[in-house]
This record gives sequence, structure tokens and C-alpha cells, in this order.
Amino acid sequence: MKNYVIIGNGAAAVGAVEGIRSVDAEGSITVISAENRHVYARPLISYLLEGKTDLKRMLYRPEDFYSKNGVRVIFGKKAEKIDPAEKTVTVEGGEKIRYDSLCAATGSSPFTPPTEGLDTVEKRCCFMTLDDAERLEKFLDPSANVLIIGAGLIGLKCAEGIIGRCAEITVCDLAPRVLSSILDFDCAKIMQNKLEKMGIKFLLDDTAVKFEGGKALMKSGKTVDFDVLVTAVGVRPNVSLIKEAGGEVGRGIAVDEKMRTTLEDIYAAGDCTESTDITSGQKKVMAIMPLAYIQGHCAGVNMAGGDERIDNALPMNSIGFGGLHCMSAGSPDGELFEEKNETSIKRLFVKNGLLTGFMLIGNCDRAGIYTSLIRNKTPLDSVDFELLKKAPALAAFGREYRGEKLGGAV
Repeated sequence: MKNYVIIGNGAAAVGAVEGIRSVDAEGSITVISAENRHVYARPLISYLLEGKTDLKRMLYRPEDFYSKNGVRVIFGKKAEKIDPAEKTVTVEGGEKIRYDSLCAATGSSPFTPPTEGLDTVEKRCCFMTLDDAERLEKFLDPSANVLIIGAGLIGLKCAEGIIGRCAEITVCDLAPRVLSSILDFDCAKIMQNKLEKMGIKFLLDDTAVKFEGGKALMKSGKTVDFDVLVTAVGVRPNVSLIKEAGGEVGRGIAVDEKMRTTLEDIYAAGDCTESTDITSGQKKVMAIMPLAYIQGHCAGVNMAGGDERIDNALPMNSIGFGGLHCMSAGSPDGELFEEKNETSIKRLFVKNGLLTGFMLIGNCDRAGIYTSLIRNKTPLDSVDFELLKKAPALAAFGREYRGEKLGGAV
């Protein structure tokens, strides 16, 4: 009977468990979880603060997930060392766990740049985990002014989550636009306008360079008074365990199409890894929850002796604020085709006869069709691209394709 060890307890870990069990119903599975919590969906923590969900509905799998899959979970302890020669993992407290196959699903950690006086801020937190959300909740009151450093996905969802629970929210970022990693200037401006109408203030192309208690001195020379500080500058993949064990790492852990690291019998999956973006050919960390699960499942299947591969990863993001939805995928590289009106905008990017990326704001219905075109590298001369420019519809595809996808309903 094989011994499987999974370091981490997020979407990638769930994928690994279910991947293993799809091949091996008997092997021993141990999950090492730094958090003392059942696996939950981290993107929902802002909705918890808004009162739109609760802890039970945040669970990523039912409460009996571990018992049904025969999983032993070590809660509230970190993995401290991997020994590839002994094939053991040392856990906080000294316990050594032997493995035949190991998956590092270690995720990422918030990155807070060293800033003078940061230690003088009494009420400060990050916004990545349930513990962070609960800590922030204790700081909030109707008279509090909140400063959020970071206008990316995490910072803006935090801002939305606390609207109405504090007096004022200010978001600053060194980038000159919000959501700079996924949107261009025009699309970002639409989202910023929506957030400003919701009551959020922005200081862009600016950030805090020094703190004096509840006062932030900005790069621009401005001063911002605040009661609560949230740092949401960005995240870094947790690669140290693999790196210290001798495995290859770049910005993330290097893996192949089977999610194997360069260490024998050691796999990795999720936000800690870097994958090849099929739209640009570049190695990237693609911290996307659905991809984390898919990678974990792939790793689990292969850990158990099966054969699964991932060779079509691409960056994708979906987010919304106050009912205004935004989706992007692929790379904004190539010729631009645009459709827009007063309430929505669609940008499609085409290069060498292929759709390489898109940005949608407002109407995101059936965006999966665009994603499929990118992922499958479908030649645009084989579809009715003029129709697709206006709306993603299966009618733009040939009869044979529709028959295959719709089971004859053509």
C-alpha cells in the first residue's frame, strides 16, 4: 500500500486527493495543513465580511470529505523539511512522515514590502485567509478609516467587502491603474469608476513610504490618516520546501506536464507552481483556483500511477464589483477588435489567425466560448469570427463542431 503525503489544504490539495482516489482506493493519504480549518474557498472571504455567506457555505468540500476519502489531516502545523533521500517530511513539532509520493500544494503567501514605521501600526492585517478576515472584522467600526495598499484583485475585493462597515476606504497602488495585472487602461478605468461610485477613494501611482502610527506618508508627499491598514500588495509562491530539498524553482516551482518536479516522486500543484502560458509561451505563476484544482487532480492521478497531463494552461480571471462583472483571459497581444456600448466593453486580441486573449466588462455571458477558442488554438478562419466579434455563440462554428459539442442538436 502506497503512502501519499500532500503539503497544503486548498483547492490543489483537494484535487490531489480526488486524483489519487480515482486510481488508488486503498493507499494512505496524509494532508499537512498549516491552517487549523477544513478546506474552504478563499475567494469567498470578502463575501463573509459582507454577510453574503457564512463559514459553512464557504467549505470547498463537505464536512465528511476527509473521512470519506480516508485522509488523515494534520491541522495547524507546517511542514518544515522534505528529505528526498529518506523520502520523509518533517512536520512542526518533529514528527517525520514517510512518503512514496509527495505533492507540494503549498500555495502562496502575502508579500509586504519593508516600509519604515510599519511596526508602529497597531491595527493592520493582510487579506488572504479566514484568519485575516476575522482579524480585520475585529478592527472595523462605523467610524474607522481604512487604508488598503494594493489595487489588485485582493485589495479591491477587501474594499468591497467592508463597504458600509467603516467610515472611509482609501486604496493606493504604485501602478497607475486598478487591476493592472489583468486589465488595460481603458477597461481598468471603467472598473475604477464603478468602485468610486460605491464610495471607494483611490490614490494611484502612489503608495506609502513611511508610517507613523495611524499616519501614512505617501511617495507623492501626501499624508493619509487611517485607523486600519490592510496590506494587499501581492503574493509570493511558497517554494522554499522544494528549493531547500534541491528542486528547481523559478518564480514558482518548476513542473512538467504531469506536475512532476525535478525531484523523484515529488509533484507540485497550484499557486506555488509556474506553468507555460499557451498564449505567450512564457513560464508564469497562474494563481487561479480552478487551475489549482486541475493541477492537483493531475498530480494525484500520476502519483497513484495513472497518466494525466496538462498542456493548455492560460491566465484567466473573473471578478465583479457591485454587479459589474469583468473577465479576462490569455494575453492582450495582437490586433484589437472591440465592441462597446454604454454598459459594456468587449476586447478581443488576435495574432497569427488565433484568438490570443480577451477582456470583457459588463456582459460576460458565454465567455467560455472565447476561452475555448484560445485553449484549443482554433483557427479563426474555420469559424464565423464576424459573428463571434459581436457575441460568443455556437452558431459561429461549423455543423460538425456543433454536432460534436451538442450531441446532435444542430
